[in-house]
This record gives sequence, C-alpha cells and structure tokens, in this order.
Amino acid sequence: MNPLISSMLARTLIQNMTLRPFTAYDPDWKLTCLACTRLPSLKDGTVRLVDLPDGKQGMEVDIEIKPLKWGDGTPVTTKDMAFTLAVGQHPLSGVASAEGYKRIIKLDLKDERRFTATIDRVTFDYDSFDFTVIPAHIEKPIFDVNPADYRNKTAYDTDPTNPGLGFGPYRLSELVPGNRIALEQNIHWEGEKPHFKRIVVKFIENTSALEANLLSGNVDYVLGELGLSLDQAVGIEKRHKDKFNVVYKPALVYEHIDVNLDNPLLKDRHVRQAILMAIDRKAISDKLFEGKQPVANGSINPLDPMYSPAARHYPYDPDGARKLLDEAGFATLKNGVRTDAKGERFSIELTTTAGNRVREQVAQVIQSQLRQIGVDLRIKAEPPRIFSDAINHRRFTGLAMYAWVERPEGVPRSTLHSQEIPSAKNGWSGQNYPGYANPEMDKALDAAERELDPDKRRALFAEIQRLYADDLPVLPLYFRVDPFVIPKPLKGIRPTGHLNSSTLWVEQWRWED
Repeated sequence: MNPLISSMLARTLIQNMTLRPFTAYDPDWKLTCLACTRLPSLKDGTVRLVDLPDGKQGMEVDIEIKPLKWGDGTPVTTKDMAFTLAVGQHPLSGVASAEGYKRIIKLDLKDERRFTATIDRVTFDYDSFDFTVIPAHIEKPIFDVNPADYRNKTAYDTDPTNPGLGFGPYRLSELVPGNRIALEQNIHWEGEKPHFKRIVVKFIENTSALEANLLSGNVDYVLGELGLSLDQAVGIEKRHKDKFNVVYKPALVYEHIDVNLDNPLLKDRHVRQAILMAIDRKAISDKLFEGKQPVANGSINPLDPMYSPAARHYPYDPDGARKLLDEAGFATLKNGVRTDAKGERFSIELTTTAGNRVREQVAQVIQSQLRQIGVDLRIKAEPPRIFSDAINHRRFTGLAMYAWVERPEGVPRSTLHSQEIPSAKNGWSGQNYPGYANPEMDKALDAAERELDPDKRRALFAEIQRLYADDLPVLPLYFRVDPFVIPKPLKGIRPTGHLNSSTLWVEQWRWED
C-alpha cells in the first residue's frame, strides 16, 4: 500500500481517496493543484531557469503546500516532502520509479509549507509536480533503521489503519487482506466535505463474480477504471438500463504484451514483428469489443496531442510472419512447432492476470493464432498481486499481458529508457520491464522532455513512436475504453480517461434516491 513502492492500479484507485499528489490532470485534461496552492509558472516567477555547476540549465520550482493535516492531526509540511525525496533517491528503497526524485538536485525548505526544488534539467512539463508525500513522523524512523528493508517494513503494510498515513478526505480504517478495505472520513480533512461517512472496497478478482455482485446489490458500484469488461458493460446496458447509466470513456490506456528481451527466442526484433503480425488484433476488437476498443500501434493514443500516424503499422499478415520466422532461423517444423538449427522448440510463456475474463479470452485467441505460424504459446494466469510482483522483478520468462495508463503528453521514459530497467542493483526501481536498451530511444526521450517548443517536441515524439514500432520491445494490442457502469442514484463521478483517476475527486460523489 505504500504509494512510492507499488504501481498497481488497484492500489492507486483506493489511495487516491486517502492521499493527493501536488498536481493532477482533471476530467477535462486540465492540469490543476490538489495539494498545492497554485501551479508553478515561468510567467509569474514561481519557476525560474538557472545555470547549474555543470554548465547546463536547470529549473527552480516554488511549491506552497495547502493547509493539510494527516489523519492523526499532524500538519503536512515540507519535512514530509524532504523525507519523501530521501526515500525516492535512496538506491535501495525499492520505489516504483526513482527518476523524478533523482532529478531534484536541491531542496530548499523555506518554512513549513513552502519549498523550492531545483531540477537538473529544463523540461516542458515543469508545472506538473505530481509527487505524493508520505508522513515523515511515521515512516522516517522505520526507513532510517534499514533503507534496503524499508519496502517490507513500511507502516502502510504493517500498520495500514494508522490514521496518520493519509491526508485526503478519507482514511483507511480496516484492511482484511484478500477481502476488503474500509475507508472512513478523515476528521482533519479541510477540503470539501465528502458525502459518504464510510466506503467499503471489496476485492473481487473474478470479473464474472464482480458482475454478479453488482447485479445482486452486494456492491453498489464497480470502479470504472478497473472492474467490468467492455462486453459486460454492453450487456448490462442492454438488460438493466433502468438501473444504470453506462459511460464509455475512451482512455489513454493500452493493453499490450511486454517482451522479455533476455529470452534468446525473442531477442531478434524480426521475431517480435512476426509475433505481432500473427495476431489478428482487429478481429479481437470486432468480436470481443464490438469494435469499441481500437487497435493500438504503439503506446501513444491518437487522442493524445503528441500522437504521430507516421510510425510503422503491422496489419494481420500470418504469411509475412512465417517468412520472418524462416529468415530468423526457425524454418524447421516438428510436430507443428518451429525449431532452430540446434533443435530448440519455439515455445514461450504468456503470463497475465487471473480472473479477468477478457484477458483470458484474448490470451486464448493469441495462443490459437500463434499456433498457426508454428509458435507454441503456454498461458500462465496469476493473481494480480503475484503477477505485479513478478513483473516488477522481471521474473516473467517470455511475454506478459497487462495494461498501462498514461497522462496527456506524457513522455514514456519510465517504460522505454534504458536507465529504467529494474534490477537488484537499483532496488528494482523502474518500469522498463522488457529490458529494452536503445541509445537512439534514450536520446529521443531525453530530448522530448527538454524541448519547450510544442512543434519541435511533437517531432521528437514522432521519433519515439517510430523507434518503438520498429523495435517492438512491447507488442501493442488495443486502446481501452473504460466502461463506467454507474447506478442511477450515484452522482458526481466524472471519468477522466487518463492516469489521474476519478477517485481523486471522491468527495464530490453523492447518492440521490
């Protein structure tokens, strides 16, 4: 449950009710302050270009924290920011992504609520200060004992109902592992008063059981960002439109397959191209999603201002796939499975999350289609928590199918830069789970972040998308449409369609019979 360590969407959706980042994109895709008093800006002088000792330019960013209190009444202060930064920068702390913390080369605490962060570079998104702080008065004594073991000792897991772990409209009051989490109003919350006194989040990992619980009234609402599949929402809309409003929100979420590039069978990019060409993604979209979830040709959605249509697209072409595999040295077929010159069978494992009916269906379709080109695909479904841990530690052997959610104009550095490959050496920090390393990609990613001119930045984004499509460290499947099945009396839910979920505005939710 520690927000710095875990990157699971389920955790984020819940914790957005108990914590807040300094800044976030709202449902209208407008950047706004949540835990700060105003957005930093070059125009008003709260952001300044500065010369750094190495001769490069950086930025000074001024942030003022809103008057906020942790659930135990302790004020949220700049000391919490300083401690959070120390955890993020420690090489053994095991944070999900350390890059943002490493970029802060100086933190000047002006007083209890104002600080200045010096960033080691000039970036176009300097006003997006999306850090979430954790409580120094609770976590620092634990961290100081042994930073390398902090991820196993954090109070977010050992004492999760401690009211001092959150400063949002709700605090966690009960946690039954594998069953439920209960949230109660934070009496020290000084923002808009939430309408619900208590919210119970139940863990139901099987999507069929999830639908049954919703229709029976055992649960009131299924979180739209992570719950019912599109086909389930369509069915509910047809059969129960008197009880539910169904909103289909096109989102910056793409279902994809990570490729473990350490696997000798998958090192050749032509092999990866062949696998993608053998998957009929349009048929998957048409038959399973009624065409509502379009084929993805990369991680950047056409809805994003930085999307480029120029990158290579891979149509369904099984004959072309067979030819590429022949050329890659897998021309021999034995019992329907390709082998290389040494007689090694082309057999790989696809890992995904158990209980997700759609993923199970998609995996089976892909298994059947790869069999047609002589590739043996074994499916391994794991509970989400186990799957997430295996991905974070790069323990998947071949392929891993899941989804990423992006923010508008977000540079995909954490998933594509070579410095973001998790390893024991860096405390398993980073989200480049395939292990992709391409100097050209690193250069384009670094340049895109630093480019202030939108047109020049768009050209760099186009290069990122070109390299992604050529190398295919990740096999894109389709862009998701999040189905929000909302009970008619439940008001105030506004789907966002991006990284910052609707639960960041949970205090606006209300029930009107």
